[in-house]
Amino acid sequence: MQMNSLTGKLGQSMGFSLRQLLEHFTPTNLASSGRQLILPFIGILVFVGFWHLAAPQVNTSLGTFPGPAQVVEQAGQLWQEHSDQRAKADRFIIMQEERNARILANNPDAEVRIRDYPGAPTFIDQIGTSLITVLAGFLVAALIAVPLGILFGLNRHFQAAVNPLIQIFKPVSPLAWLPLVTMVVSATYVSDDPMFEKSFLTSMITVTLCSLWPTLINTSVGVAAVNPDLMNVSRVLNLSFWSHVRKVVLPSSIPMIFTGLRVSLGIAWMVLIAAEMLAQSPGLGKFVWDEFQNGSSQSLSRIMVAVLAIGFIGFVLDRVMQLIQRKVAWNEGR
Repeated sequence: MQMNSLTGKLGQSMGFSLRQLLEHFTPTNLASSGRQLILPFIGILVFVGFWHLAAPQVNTSLGTFPGPAQVVEQAGQLWQEHSDQRAKADRFIIMQEERNARILANNPDAEVRIRDYPGAPTFIDQIGTSLITVLAGFLVAALIAVPLGILFGLNRHFQAAVNPLIQIFKPVSPLAWLPLVTMVVSATYVSDDPMFEKSFLTSMITVTLCSLWPTLINTSVGVAAVNPDLMNVSRVLNLSFWSHVRKVVLPSSIPMIFTGLRVSLGIAWMVLIAAEMLAQSPGLGKFVWDEFQNGSSQSLSRIMVAVLAIGFIGFVLDRVMQLIQRKVAWNEGR
């Protein structure tokens, strides 16, 4: 009897799920999904076709502009170089471990250590360095901008006093910040055993200075736009400042905060590439500059690989922030 009941419930559940699935695959939904997949694909094909036809017509000092085939070839070569470099690094570590084992066999009290592989960073390594730098600068900017934005939104007098400074510093280019940041870091960050390299700090601080403004402005606007009824309820309940911020201000202003964070992350990624090119900090920007200075027949193709990688990573970072925004900002369109 119980088995028959269980079978019946399972059949009802499967039938309900099947109906839901069939209802989803209506002609309207299929047409909409098809457009979402086919139209971007057509756009990419048109772009690649135009690029393939136009590239041979552009002559430079290093030869014709690289087409899609040459760029794909160089992308594969860069990956192969990365794989070869990693294999060399693994062999380097194994050789040290074997040497240390022989030393310890003869003298158990001997001091041994493993040195890092001294080879130059590969293209993939530089992508990782750029991502670490941009995320560090973005997080520092967010930690500064969100609390200040909340204070500005809650205190209109404070906002009026500081707003002229925001409007002055907001449009400053990273090219202007970089020399100042470089000199300040060189003068103040002095250590025999530094935790971070100066080039990393220079790029990170430059990213922070240029990317905090959208989050700061959007946070202050979002806080200032909190529903007055909610503010009155907070006063009636006599909430403390921190309770007011946590229970009333933040839930109402989170959509605007995440909009500012999303814009800030995009700016941070653009600023970082320029900062790495000028400061010669390890990363994608330095890779582009080194290939430009190299001037070989493969340089243009490698630069195009870097350009496409920069664009794709920027797209992925924006999509990640958009997904987080949809999860957190519940009153935004999904």
